[in-house]
Amino acid sequence: MPKSPFLLEAQARDLIFQCTDLDALDEAMLAGPITAYVGFDPTADSLHVGNALSIMALRLLQKHGHRPIALMGGGTAKIGDPSFRDEARSLITNETIAHNIAGIEKSLRQFITFSDEDPSSGAILANNADWLDKLSYINLLQDVGAHFSISRMLSFDSVKQRLEREQGLTFLEFNYSILQSYDFRELNRRHGAVLQMGGSDQWGNIVSGIDLARRTDGKQIFGLTTPLVTTSSGAKMGKSANGATWVRAERLPVFEYWQFWRNTEDADVGRFLKLFTDLPIEECERLGALEGADINDAKKILATEATAICHGRAAAEDAAETARRVFEQGSAQAALPEIDLPATLIAEGLPAFRVFQEAGLAASGGEARRLIRGGGGRVNDVVISDENQTFTLDDLRDGTLKVSSGKKKHILLRPV
Repeated sequence: MPKSPFLLEAQARDLIFQCTDLDALDEAMLAGPITAYVGFDPTADSLHVGNALSIMALRLLQKHGHRPIALMGGGTAKIGDPSFRDEARSLITNETIAHNIAGIEKSLRQFITFSDEDPSSGAILANNADWLDKLSYINLLQDVGAHFSISRMLSFDSVKQRLEREQGLTFLEFNYSILQSYDFRELNRRHGAVLQMGGSDQWGNIVSGIDLARRTDGKQIFGLTTPLVTTSSGAKMGKSANGATWVRAERLPVFEYWQFWRNTEDADVGRFLKLFTDLPIEECERLGALEGADINDAKKILATEATAICHGRAAAEDAAETARRVFEQGSAQAALPEIDLPATLIAEGLPAFRVFQEAGLAASGGEARRLIRGGGGRVNDVVISDENQTFTLDDLRDGTLKVSSGKKKHILLRPV
């Protein structure tokens, strides 16, 4: 059982899946504050709930007085992480990478405090393009090439699974592990980082970085991974019918973010409270043990607490109140998420199935038709039975159409 406050709480919250040397890391943390990092691939301009566990690990680390580093993969994004992917990532331009990094920084600022806000212990924002872009290939081979065994790299689960599927692995992607290892050593040299954290799929890359620092610098550094989180039904965390659950309000309205957590399966409530909120562990366990109708109250607490961390307490409570009035009173229409719609579309008459597509509640016309046929589609709180029923500007209420899928998803379409 660890004694350092961070590891003690991380273990109690089930945040730890693997650690390279838990006892030695525990001793290092007891001796004083350490610096640890998590890497983020700038493949989109927002993080999503699938990244939340690594972010919560950084948040907990900072809570206990240690310094986090958020490493942007501005250099490695030009290669793409092949870990557990069926095919190579599409390469992205420097302009897109810069845009995405700016968005990810905004995402992270919702969870952790950076050095410009707190110079004493605020997080450091780093970008591996600062050193990777300057590397000479020959110098890299001479410096680190001799320390990487091809047979060992081929033994990594992320590589083996790709090759077993006969998808192939380009030499470009094969270099990713080497560059990530280089990052760990570089952050240790520049900022004294002694711990890399990440998802369980990063274990092989993390261990490689530890081995490189030991071989070239004689340093002992550590790795810790968080578990892969799936729901009780087996779904991957952070995915919904409409795609990723983004943490930036520009990508996903706060109400929809709150609703994502409110829709947690009963069996996952206690576990998710421990992983994704700051509530005391005893309270998480108490709420998770509730049964029957009472578990719905626990889900609302989970939704509000998780949303408060991401979007602030006021926005979380507004979302909770909106949900209460929508689902319990059938009101609060003005607080629902809005989507702009070209007025010309509805002026000419928009069929019902298109209305659900435009609202983002159906990915295709076929899906929208199935929703309507199943009785799950409503416009202005009226069940739609005819998928070709047309809606015009005359159907607007207070300038919008309220479009609903089932009882829990509501969008306002506002013609502009």
